[in-house]
Amino acid sequence: MSEKQRTLAREISLSGKGLHTGIDVTITFKPAPANHGYKFCRTDLPGMPRIDAIADNVTDTSRGTTLVQDGASVSTIEHVLASLHGLRVDNALIELSGPEAPIMGGAAWKFTEAIREAGFTEQKEDRNYYVIKQKIAYSDEERGVDLIIYPDDHLSINVLIDYNSRILGNQYAILDSIDDFEKEISKSRTFVFFHELEPLHRMGLIKGGDLDNAVVILEKEVEQEEIDRIAQMFNRPGITKHTAGILNNTELRYPNEPARHKLLDIMGDLALVGQPVKGKVVATRPGHYANTRLAKLIRQEIKKSQSKINIPAYDPSEPPVYNLEEIKKRLPHRYPFLLVDKIISLDQTSVVGIKNVTFGEPFFQGHFPDEPVMPGVLIVEALAQCGGLLILSSVEEPEKYSTYFLKIDKLKFKHKVVPGDTMILKMELIEPMRRGIVIMFGHAYVGNRLVAEGEMTAQVVKNK
Repeated sequence: MSEKQRTLAREISLSGKGLHTGIDVTITFKPAPANHGYKFCRTDLPGMPRIDAIADNVTDTSRGTTLVQDGASVSTIEHVLASLHGLRVDNALIELSGPEAPIMGGAAWKFTEAIREAGFTEQKEDRNYYVIKQKIAYSDEERGVDLIIYPDDHLSINVLIDYNSRILGNQYAILDSIDDFEKEISKSRTFVFFHELEPLHRMGLIKGGDLDNAVVILEKEVEQEEIDRIAQMFNRPGITKHTAGILNNTELRYPNEPARHKLLDIMGDLALVGQPVKGKVVATRPGHYANTRLAKLIRQEIKKSQSKINIPAYDPSEPPVYNLEEIKKRLPHRYPFLLVDKIISLDQTSVVGIKNVTFGEPFFQGHFPDEPVMPGVLIVEALAQCGGLLILSSVEEPEKYSTYFLKIDKLKFKHKVVPGDTMILKMELIEPMRRGIVIMFGHAYVGNRLVAEGEMTAQVVKNK
């Protein structure tokens, strides 16, 4: 039997301080309809804007995960999402009365308690799992970071952390079943090294920190005077421990609590895939940046699989969005290098163009005289020109801008394109354009057959 989606049975609220902003904030979990996913709502801003909890909206991961959409932001949301994800809640609206989720003790336990108190309602629609078909990996060799998700029939997570710390050592944590999240993972608190506290405070961060929100690790013996000064800074006098180890304001809930907390963070950041995943995650030295990059890579695979299913329909009798003359007003390319004949679909995140490949194309004279085949580089160029039209449609006076390749990745050619073929060219944004840099994924079809696909990164530059 297929699993059904579920949401909360009723709304429930909690209040606390944001870890970094120190702002008092109320968070309210509300039921949401099927296929809604997770969305945040900033109730303190005009119009109460909503922010989709998806990896595409991640803008910062330095001390937590921050999402931004249409100018509205929410930060430190990973523990909130881990709670929903870990309790198998598929759909929820999360209202916040400020810019940051409350820290609530530095773990997910308070959130899971509240969600369980609210109860659950099963919905009619099936739970929409994405099943990992092949290994997906993110690596940073310089920092020794590796996150890999392998095919499996359920979600499991293995975490190894190593901070070159003689106190922490190497720690390992395992979540073999999501059903164990609440008991084994949700109470694990974030951790911080003692020497990081003052620099973070000077940077204007951890304003809501009070030494009860984290496990504080002393790498070496510290004079009591230094401990008193830091304790006073965080309004937590009376701490006397000054030998290396865990500061004596707290006791570990598990011997490997730091590793379990890193696993908790992965649960929260993986929720940004936008749907539950079946696969085995193996993570070495994970962090929010690596976690969210893996979530983005999974989302890319989902988009690619959807694109293969949803081949754009082409009806030559329908009027185009842009005809050739309108394309020429927006692109600087001209014969023989203008490789898009018309645009048949265009919205904020995708574009579909048409290239009619005729025997009269000049490149067929030499490629190849006895077996004419369209060069793969020109298929990529045709896709890129469509991508340029997508991006330029979002700027004023597009004729004053040009797009330039920065990188081509994951490029695959599946079939030849020959005279008489009509190519359908589809380009989709992988994530919103930031600082003039845009990442897109393209598919080229002939009929119902995929002929080429690949990821392209480009820069939008104003013409001199």
